[in-house]
Amino acid sequence: MIETGIDIVEISRIRELIDTKGKLFINKIYTDKEIEYCENRKNNKYQSYAVRFAAKEAIFKAISGNIPPKVHYLWKNIEITNTESGKPQARLNFEVENLKELKISLSHTKEYAAAVSMVEFEEK
Repeated sequence: MIETGIDIVEISRIRELIDTKGKLFINKIYTDKEIEYCENRKNNKYQSYAVRFAAKEAIFKAISGNIPPKVHYLWKNIEITNTESGKPQARLNFEVENLKELKISLSHTKEYAAAVSMVEFEEK
C-alpha cells in the first residue's frame, strides 16, 4: 500500500515565526542538524526552514494512520537531511507500523515552499 502527503507553506509565515519567536520556535520544530543546515544557507535560510516544515507536515499526513496511539507526534521526531549528493531524505525517530520505504521531494520559490512524501507500507 502506498500513501502520499503534500504540504505548501508561505515562506513569509515561517520567517515571521522565526523573527518573532526566535529560538523558542526553532528549537520546538527543528533538530540540531536541521538548524545547522538552515543557518548555513545564509540568504536562503528561511526557504530551508520552510521547506523542512512542509516536509514534516507532508510526512505526517502520509503516515498518520499507521502511528501507534502511544506515540505523540513531535516535530523533532522527523528529521530532514540531505545525502552527500544533495538529495533530501527523512529520518523518523519512532516506529511506524509496516513501514517499508519513505521518499520525499522538496521545492521552493521566493514565496512558497512545498514538499511531497510517498510512503510504502508492507501488506499486512
